[in-house]
Amino acid sequence: MRTDTGQIVHLADYRPTDFVLERVDLTFELDPTNTKVEARLIFHRREGVDPSVPLVLDGDELTLSGLLIDQSEAPASRYDATPESLTIRDLPAETPFEVTVTTFINPEANSQLMGLYRTSGVYCTQCEAEGFRRITYFPDRPDVLAPYTITIIADKAANPVMLSNGNFLGGGDYDEGRHFAAWFDPHPKPAYLFALVAGDLGVVEDTFTTMSGRDVKLRIYVEHGKEPRAAYAMDALKRSMKWDEERFGREYDLDIFMIVAVSDFNMGAMENKGLNVFNDKYVLADPETATDQDYANIEAIIAHEYFHNWTGNRITCRDWFQLCLKEGLTVYRDHEFSADQRSRAVKRVAEVRHLKSEQFPEDAGPLAHPVRPTKYREINNFYTTTVYEKGSEVTRMIATLLGSKDFKAGMDLYFERHDGQAVTVEDYLKCFEDASGRDLEQFSLWYHQAGTPLVTASSSYDQKKGTFTLSLEQMLPATPGQSNKEPMHIPLSLALILDNGQIAAPTAVKGGEMTGDVLHLTERKQTFTFSGISSRPVLSLNRSFSAPINLHFDQTPADLAHIARHDTDLFARWQALTDLAMPNLMQAARDAREGREITCDPALTAALLEAAGDEALEPAFRAQVLTLPSEADIARELGGNNDPDAIHAGRHAILSAIAREGNKTFLRLFDEMKIAGPYAPDAASAGKRALRNSALAYLTYAEGTPARAAQAFAAADNMTDVAQALTLLAHRFPDSAEAQGALDTFLKRFDGNALVIDKWFSIQATIPGAGALARVKALMENPRFVSTNPNRVRSLIGTFAFGNPTGFNRPDGEGYRFLAEQILSIDPKNPQLAARILTSMRSWRSLEPQRADHARSALATIERAETLSTDVRDIVERMLKG
Repeated sequence: MRTDTGQIVHLADYRPTDFVLERVDLTFELDPTNTKVEARLIFHRREGVDPSVPLVLDGDELTLSGLLIDQSEAPASRYDATPESLTIRDLPAETPFEVTVTTFINPEANSQLMGLYRTSGVYCTQCEAEGFRRITYFPDRPDVLAPYTITIIADKAANPVMLSNGNFLGGGDYDEGRHFAAWFDPHPKPAYLFALVAGDLGVVEDTFTTMSGRDVKLRIYVEHGKEPRAAYAMDALKRSMKWDEERFGREYDLDIFMIVAVSDFNMGAMENKGLNVFNDKYVLADPETATDQDYANIEAIIAHEYFHNWTGNRITCRDWFQLCLKEGLTVYRDHEFSADQRSRAVKRVAEVRHLKSEQFPEDAGPLAHPVRPTKYREINNFYTTTVYEKGSEVTRMIATLLGSKDFKAGMDLYFERHDGQAVTVEDYLKCFEDASGRDLEQFSLWYHQAGTPLVTASSSYDQKKGTFTLSLEQMLPATPGQSNKEPMHIPLSLALILDNGQIAAPTAVKGGEMTGDVLHLTERKQTFTFSGISSRPVLSLNRSFSAPINLHFDQTPADLAHIARHDTDLFARWQALTDLAMPNLMQAARDAREGREITCDPALTAALLEAAGDEALEPAFRAQVLTLPSEADIARELGGNNDPDAIHAGRHAILSAIAREGNKTFLRLFDEMKIAGPYAPDAASAGKRALRNSALAYLTYAEGTPARAAQAFAAADNMTDVAQALTLLAHRFPDSAEAQGALDTFLKRFDGNALVIDKWFSIQATIPGAGALARVKALMENPRFVSTNPNRVRSLIGTFAFGNPTGFNRPDGEGYRFLAEQILSIDPKNPQLAARILTSMRSWRSLEPQRADHARSALATIERAETLSTDVRDIVERMLKG
């Protein structure tokens, strides 16, 4: 199960290790360029394994310095060491034995940010997925679990803080100028959950009393001077701990829980047992520097990593093919937490927006893969929206199918049955089957089959019989490696809305199973008949997005408006308005491309303005309603031969038409949603700001001048309003004096605050139009652009590639050639970062031929490079082949 040479790894080849790891003792003598690592490992041979089988440990760019077997130096005849592996022969057949491995590593030179590295004077680790093998030779796979004892020795002045997993055993002076700290984690864990942090850091402290009455110390470590900005993260942590007890019955199990925020980090955060390491953008916040979305992200990601304590740590993955079992499940848990903390309807809309914009294109392109893949070449490339977000949707469907009572019983059984184990998707599903008595064999295809199902619906109503007939057909398109698909079990929540706005209650349903308001589509074609329907109903289907599908159902604008006005499911109301807008936006793109006049459907404008002005709806929901489908959404629905410039022009024209028609409404909302008093990040206040800023955006379209946005920028007293006004100025009026003045003011005000300057880069990277590439290149010459910092690279190059359809997708292909150059530059230093940015080109085949040819050529340039990481080669070859 190794991937160190980039070979294909298959799920079918899994087998347990030949040796069982009983205990791990690690000693680190930290030095910026020459850290000594001594790993003392206790093994025993698994029962039935041939005594001649050697012990093989994983490595990555390692050099063996010393090897002891049972405290005696191992002769060279008993082992073979390479940078990628250590093979040890002639080991005891029955009794436990001890292997002590010594390596020296250079944290300062570790630009990959995997394993142990040093950034801004702080030592930090990132070991998921296969980073631990960059620290010492080890059986680096998730099904190898053991308790860890850690001793850290380092310069006392430079590293007053020394942290690792588990509970603190003690520490003190070691020798001249150095001190030590010892930690013990009693809970067996895989190496990917190991963590070490050392440096000079400030700390915010608090306590939490668990449901059994234990007091847990809580500590968040940040750079000195930034402690006040960690207050919201601490509050979110305490709320997460309480919620997990109340909702899932999960109590924290150590004496201390720690979070460390670092500025150089490849991921958002990492759930290492008891010592979470975070990208500091998901910890630090205050009103002056963080937007409402930043606060919401901090809340969600703090919760996500904490929830991993049980779904990922106490119960972990047997192998990396089961990654969705910890990530998809934990995403579902953090989504539920955020829904309970904020607005369930608004949260669901945001989830589906993200799913459709990120995961649906992945499912429809060359990088498509099942939620539980069967093979991979580089596991780092499978930390995808399919594993995370679609994985969450699969768990959500289980909850929908079983109902809350049986779902909770299944989760309780899962925690009880598999605590301390490394498990599979099959183990997970078996718990729900045993708890509910329901057969989930067909449903398990959601884990095994890639692609987004297309469900086609048609209906009819028989007035005389009082029956409503619904015909459904499902189709799952071919994806790389999977041409023939079996029918899925698709749960579809529905409502039949009568003329008076009431939801009909059928006296009977024939043609298949229906539980509550959920219809079970299990065959390729099914027809359901509902009896006792007094008048022609309007069908609302897939409410709350009960299944992650594409739905094709021709409905009139009047029917969609009826749903938007009367459905009790707020998500369905939002979806109806989106379905009303999308055909208009698609036609506008076609008209723009052909040079025809663009018109906005009055029914769309009327429905949007009605919802926007409905004071019975919370402001945050109304803000979502006013946010029309993005250019990427329109491109996805158009399907192919896409012209990003035409899509942009068409959407701009529709927005302008709505803005002009609704000018009075937007003026009123802009005034009414103004908040008096100091900033607060609570959901209600954030919702008002969102609606006010939506109104501001429409007003800039209606008025056609930068004046109002410039006034809003000058008057803003929080980062949410500042960033929105700056974005409107820069995007709508990029050449104006107001825009340039605001950008300069923003830079002067926040210079030195890295997270805010990331916003400054991102706002400019997404200014649409042909001038974007020159702007990005100029910004790369800015002394504030640091090419070794992943956040900064993502904020400029990544944001340009992912978030600027017109600027990146230039007809002359210069955007693609630029990206190819950047990928080849980033790859030698940080392959993970390069590979993730490269996925921005996953939908290149959907472009019109001229752009598609340029994109193909740029990808071929990357593929032809003499040296490529496994990460990037895997992505580029799949994109060219798929």
